[in-house]
Amino acid sequence: MQKRPVTAARFGMQRIDLRGDADARGHKLGSVGRNAVAQVVFHSALWSCVNSPRLAPVARRMADATRAHFPEIHTEIAAMADGLALPFDAVFAWNARGDLLAGLGDGCTTVQLPGAEPVIAHNEDGLPGLLGQCFLADLQPDGAPPVMSFCYPGSIPGHTFAVTGAGLAITVNNLRLHGIVPEIPRMVLTRALLKVTDRDEAVRLLREAPVSSGFHLSIAQAGASDIWSVNFGGGEVHVVAHTRPALHSNHAQVSAPVMSRQTITASSRDRLRRGLELLEKGAAPLAILTDTSGAGLPIFRSEPDDPDDENTIAQFQARIRASRIDWQVHTPGQTLPAHSGTMSLPQGNVDA
Repeated sequence: MQKRPVTAARFGMQRIDLRGDADARGHKLGSVGRNAVAQVVFHSALWSCVNSPRLAPVARRMADATRAHFPEIHTEIAAMADGLALPFDAVFAWNARGDLLAGLGDGCTTVQLPGAEPVIAHNEDGLPGLLGQCFLADLQPDGAPPVMSFCYPGSIPGHTFAVTGAGLAITVNNLRLHGIVPEIPRMVLTRALLKVTDRDEAVRLLREAPVSSGFHLSIAQAGASDIWSVNFGGGEVHVVAHTRPALHSNHAQVSAPVMSRQTITASSRDRLRRGLELLEKGAAPLAILTDTSGAGLPIFRSEPDDPDDENTIAQFQARIRASRIDWQVHTPGQTLPAHSGTMSLPQGNVDA
């Protein structure tokens, strides 16, 4: 692969308000993402694969489980399908894509810097055709803390990166685990995590939930100096509390029966190795995430021939302070953020 220098890609990033109940939020998600889904997602090979007749029974079973365990999220997906002007079954399958297809090519890289004011930084890697089509959503759900979440068109919030009014900063990385019979989509579980009050509740939710495929979460909490790595999938949940700088790409770094049944791509391996080299040298988080040097495949992904068909879509950084989370989101390769903000937290919001 020929490595190209990072260029100042000038793509906009819309920011929207999502207020009201699940029906109102879902319908707006669909309306905002309708053009991108019609022009890019609907014509992708991935959309065709997850909506194949062979996978329909599995998707229907997971939809039933979502309705039973998380009815509000089921309503949100149904309303989003209405806003997209697409059938519910097709849109639900898209939101279960990582469970229906174990080898899904989703990427992402996360830098974890524990300390008095922890920092999480993250490259969101996705379908190249969606560069400039994704958006930030400010969720104001009824009876729950506010949330800022990055969203893909046609997908529910929660499986990318987010900060919450409960004092959490969360990033999500794909794990390619095999041999799992999914009962509920992993994206439904990470959507549910946006309403939890702390990390303990997040882990409890995952341990009590039906079986899904795998994700790695980086979770920082206001008042705590460490950053948690949470690997889950196939009924396993593993928590590692990092007190020293760490980096994660797209494979589990814990030894366990399910976690050992994984595919480690060349990109995931190379990004991890290069990122750890840069951490050792004391590089700044966004400098690590914009790196294209070193041996192997780059951390910052902009190549048209990327082997996983992934490009960096957005870059995120959050500093978790005792009373607020300061965050910024960059379009790929840009020094100045496209959006930034502060999530104010309730007084006394500390890790128990």
